[in-house]
Amino acid sequence: MRRHRAKIPSVDLPERYNVGADLIERNLRAGRDAKVAIHSATGDVTYGDLFRLVCGAARALMDLGVRREERVLIAGFDTPGWVAVFLGAIRIGAIPVPVNPLLQRSEDYDHYLDDSLARVVVVDATSEERLKAAADRARHKPRVLRSDHVEPADEVPAAQTRKDDMAFWLYSSGSTGKPKAVVHLQHDIPFTCVTYAEQVLGITERDTTFSTTGLFHAYGFGNNLTFPYWVGASTVLHSGRHTPATVLDTIEKQRPTLFFSAPTLYNAILNFEGSKGRDLSSIRHCVAAAEALPAEVWRRWQETFGLAILDGVGSTEMLHIYCSNRPHDVRPGSSGKPVPGYELKILDDGGNPVADGEAGDLYVKGDSALALYWAQHEKSKRSILGEWFFTGDRYRVDKEGYYWYEGRSDDMIKVSGLWVSPIEIESALLEHPAVAESAVVGIAIEGFTKIKAFVIPRPDAATGDALVVELQEHVKTRLQRFQYPHIIEFVPELPKTVTGKIQRYKLREKEATPA
Repeated sequence: MRRHRAKIPSVDLPERYNVGADLIERNLRAGRDAKVAIHSATGDVTYGDLFRLVCGAARALMDLGVRREERVLIAGFDTPGWVAVFLGAIRIGAIPVPVNPLLQRSEDYDHYLDDSLARVVVVDATSEERLKAAADRARHKPRVLRSDHVEPADEVPAAQTRKDDMAFWLYSSGSTGKPKAVVHLQHDIPFTCVTYAEQVLGITERDTTFSTTGLFHAYGFGNNLTFPYWVGASTVLHSGRHTPATVLDTIEKQRPTLFFSAPTLYNAILNFEGSKGRDLSSIRHCVAAAEALPAEVWRRWQETFGLAILDGVGSTEMLHIYCSNRPHDVRPGSSGKPVPGYELKILDDGGNPVADGEAGDLYVKGDSALALYWAQHEKSKRSILGEWFFTGDRYRVDKEGYYWYEGRSDDMIKVSGLWVSPIEIESALLEHPAVAESAVVGIAIEGFTKIKAFVIPRPDAATGDALVVELQEHVKTRLQRFQYPHIIEFVPELPKTVTGKIQRYKLREKEATPA
């Protein structure tokens, strides 16, 4: 099988490089002091304002004793204060570590504190109580700082970090086990900016970005912080949970030109009453990631709003999207083609290249790849193979070079000796008018693997045995007959991550648990 690569864009960085300083100061040098960097509920923030706020955050962290390469845990919603602390930490050579602010229990943060040994925990009004309790339990007793209490300050000198120094951590969502800290270097952010942001999106200073995925997540972090600041664009930050109503209201009010979301929320917006009449005319590109976008959702979005969605695949480990559809080269249901600057290959279980059209494990190479998993030596060795990263995704590539997602390596279902992709079945089910959402897993029945579909029906659907048979026959007409779901259960909701990714392993665990 041929390897797929695109021309590598160049990013020329000096040996001494601090990305936290560069993302703001490049805009000051370009004369954008008075240009709005952030639109938020608390008001607009210019690049000049943001520079002073970043310096204020840097000063506050130093006053709390933070030193170079010590970690700063950040748990809060997207606000100018969040941005200031993240960039301020890198500015002084410290390591910001964003984590999910939506975890319900204080104990859910114990692992992050113990693993990172954070000197300071940065919170907001919504997370303060949970994180203070976690900090009190931690053996190393980190200090707590409210991001909305950071005050602007005069310039704080940037640490003379190197382009290959550690810059920040992002925790991988993972499918099982405790989250792993993914270590990224100073040069990783610029690489994603000159590859995906410039080569695929064509982002410029005239753009305004809006991402429903939060800044703590690699996808949202690029969408609404690093990409726009690299070129001097503006961003829209929404502090809180996103719903179809809040998303549509924000788009109509702030008029973003680049909109980023997850497939689940695109589908929810389409199913939201009155969405068809809403004004999305400011948007020039819609982007989807975090999970494969079903072709049916793509088609409905195009028909409803006249906008194409650029679906792509990325990961926390690679920092952003490395394979994507293009504005004028879209294949609905596929992940598109390699982003310029990245190289992909598909191997079988024995490490040999597969033939075009056959599924196998996806490997990716590019200079935004993680340096290592923190304190996870064996996992690092298994996943980082020289210049290549083992993604854990199964893909096939067609003769025209488009990549098609076949599910996670541990999500694939083997029935009667044949591999079955849950994604294909879910996409087929979604084409039926009675289905709002679905998730497919393999379950063991009397020693044999069977396919089970969990289906969220539309409100007007009449559930029952008749609909089960109808859905099974519907899938059989679209896929191979052995790919139909043997069992269908109608459910009110599906387990998901905060970015909308279906957690199929929870459904498998549920089926394996004795009643």
